[in-house]
Order: sequence, then structure tokens, then C-alpha cells
Amino acid sequence: MTQYLMIFSDRADAEEVAQELSEEEFTEVHVVREVLAGEDDSEDRDWAVHVVEDTIDDESGAVAKALRARFTDAAERRGGRLQDGPGAPA
Repeated sequence: MTQYLMIFSDRADAEEVAQELSEEEFTEVHVVREVLAGEDDSEDRDWAVHVVEDTIDDESGAVAKALRARFTDAAERRGGRLQDGPGAPA
């Protein structure tokens, strides 16, 4: 199982990406509100699209790398980013 998290400042952008991925038949796609580390104010929260892909076990494999590139592109086209590194889903 591999998880990806795309971060957006605008809810509409997150929902658009989630809809697009759902139409591409990704089975687990969720829009969630992401709390920034150390922030209590709800206005400092971003919107996130959380994608779980059960068919990928090797995060260093070609398929996982292709999905990472696909999600990076989808996020960047809408002013977002793919969360990577510490804090990203494992």
C-alpha cells in the first residue's frame, strides 16, 4: 500500500483533483483539511487530497515513481504541492 498527500490552499482545487482522480478509478481518494504544524487557527489550514493505492508495495518502483510524478503535476497545475518527506503518509 502506498499513500500520497497533495496540499492545496483552496478547497475547490482539492475537490477538482479528487474528482479527476476518482474518474481515473483510483479507489481511495479523500479531501481532508490539513492542519499545519503548530497552528491552532482554523484559517491556517490547507486542503489536502489523500490517495491510497493498495496495489503498490514498492515505493521505489517504477509505478510508484510514475504516480508521484502524476500527482506532483496535478498539484502544481493548481498551485498545490505533493507532500514528501517527514509528515507524509507512509
